[in-house]
Amino acid sequence: MPKMKTHSGAKKRFKVTASGKVKAQPAFKRHCLEQKSPKMKRQARGTMVLHEADARIILKNFLVNA
Repeated sequence: MPKMKTHSGAKKRFKVTASGKVKAQPAFKRHCLEQKSPKMKRQARGTMVLHEADARIILKNFLVNA
């Protein structure tokens, strides 16, 4: 049986911290930024830690080698 490969798209979008949490970029920061509030754009700037339920899906299905 061959090894499972890490999902290449997920490899570029998510990082796993040392404690096992999953970090990702917030959404809605690509286009149509004039109509979005400054608060929304400011809060979508850095990275965020995914909710536990979402992180479980990412780790199980995509980040095989993580």
